[in-house]
Amino acid sequence: MLCICGFAIATGGASRIVLGYDSYGNTCGRNNSKIEGVPLSGGDMTEKKYVFFLDPCNLDLINRKIKSIALCVSKCPATELQTYNDVKQFALSNGSYLCSYDISATRYPSHSERGTKCPKLPVPPSKAVLFLHRCLPVDIGCYAEFAQAFITFISDNTMLRRVVAGVMASKEIIMGLCVLALGKTLSQHGLILLPTSHSTIYSGCAVLWWLYADHRKALSTNTTTVFGKEVASDNVKALLISAICATIFTVVLLLVMFILRKRVALTISLFHVAGKVFIHLPLLVLQPFWTFLCLMLFWVYWIAVLLFLGTSGTAVKNNSTGVVEYEMKGPLQYMVWYHAVGLIWISEFILAFQQMTIAGGVVTYYFTRNKSQLPATPLLSSMIRTVRYHLGSLAKGSLIITIVKIPRLILTYIHTQLKGKENACARCMLKACICCLWCLEKCLAYLNQNAYTATAINSTSFCTSARDAFLILVENALRVAAINTVGDFVLFLAKILVVSCTAFAGILALNYQREYTVWVLPLIIVCVFAFLVAHCFLSVFENVVDVLFLCFAVDTKYNDGSPGMPGEHFTLLQSRDHRL
Repeated sequence: MLCICGFAIATGGASRIVLGYDSYGNTCGRNNSKIEGVPLSGGDMTEKKYVFFLDPCNLDLINRKIKSIALCVSKCPATELQTYNDVKQFALSNGSYLCSYDISATRYPSHSERGTKCPKLPVPPSKAVLFLHRCLPVDIGCYAEFAQAFITFISDNTMLRRVVAGVMASKEIIMGLCVLALGKTLSQHGLILLPTSHSTIYSGCAVLWWLYADHRKALSTNTTTVFGKEVASDNVKALLISAICATIFTVVLLLVMFILRKRVALTISLFHVAGKVFIHLPLLVLQPFWTFLCLMLFWVYWIAVLLFLGTSGTAVKNNSTGVVEYEMKGPLQYMVWYHAVGLIWISEFILAFQQMTIAGGVVTYYFTRNKSQLPATPLLSSMIRTVRYHLGSLAKGSLIITIVKIPRLILTYIHTQLKGKENACARCMLKACICCLWCLEKCLAYLNQNAYTATAINSTSFCTSARDAFLILVENALRVAAINTVGDFVLFLAKILVVSCTAFAGILALNYQREYTVWVLPLIIVCVFAFLVAHCFLSVFENVVDVLFLCFAVDTKYNDGSPGMPGEHFTLLQSRDHRL
């Protein structure tokens, strides 16, 4: 992928994106070579460092095509130019020619093709975009047509208007609730508050019914405006739906907890042991931040290189428009596909690096009998060991996931394109293949995670570690099934607790804005944010639990509790006074 990036830079793709280029293949700010069949190419644009669009409001960004002709100019017009005489004076005084290169500045007002080769009047004042050297209008009124259509759509849709008004009126509350969701999620890393989730959900259900009765009573005696009555009516409906859903969920939760009460108790005990890991390894809480930051940086790099590739290759003149476009021909065009594969592979590699780092830190914690002798920063030590010894294992494991994921994505794309066109048999086969590949991907991802743990324990290669982890998981199949099923349910309860607390706090906060705020969209926004944050952080906790279980299984297999092989699991059992 670095070679692909180097190719894009060497062939001028990067410079065309950063410096800009005109419609005739000239890169602004450089002396260009002639392109065969394009008379206006090969110009010396050393002094013309900015791209100017004749009609800046006619940009088709969706199709990645510029409908307006682009020129290289030495200066962007800072003031509005009303007539072609103003364009002429601007060119003569500043040396910045805003019409096509084959028209002299003195002929701007009288040229017969000034309507197509000169800027559309009036020329709005523009300013160069930082680092991209494009002249874009300063006044966003240039895009007033789209804005006006959007405003008209909002105004004509009464319900949408009330919802948007509710979001704008409660934006401070939404931001505060998002911060609350983040704090609540961080407090859940040890799941110490998990036993209180039931009472919180039950209390929230009761409060929802109380708020519904109170709002319904207030609606019957409401003497406010028509808009206020509509908002109050919408809130009553939202409260009724929320109360019914909360009641149904509470009943289902009671039934499940009654059926799985013994297994849940054992799993929660295991989670309390995992909570101790977070106390000794507090940097585990920051793992989602580092991983998210690395993914964002890589995705920015990937998009930048993709844009570079879009302007690399051979210059080809479009006969219908006369504009020069860049196309890669022959084997070079497959670099885009390889770059797309790299997006999946390296994204999986970054996620695997997080799993390996967590596994190394937790393994160090588990097999260190005297916890006071732990390294100062076990996670940083694990990260250094991963970089020094285990990058090949991560590359192989992430490649396996990529090989399985690519066919699934291709089949999903084919299914989307053929929706409504294929027969029932073909549709069923496609869905079956997609489902099977998805299941295979999840199984391999789980095996990879345990292979990384085995690598952290034994420092063996990926294949050897995967074999050892598979054998251990098979030997402890019943334990694995119990911990995965019940553990996932307990983690789901933790996520529900975060979402429920955030939604409950949101309802109480929005209760003071009854007359002018529709609750539905603000609550949906904060609940979705709370669930995503809870999922990201609790997935780290789930990873820690899986690593602890494999450490426990390896420990019980090779250490029987004798004086020579005491085993760390006996210490844990005695300290917790229960059987795992």
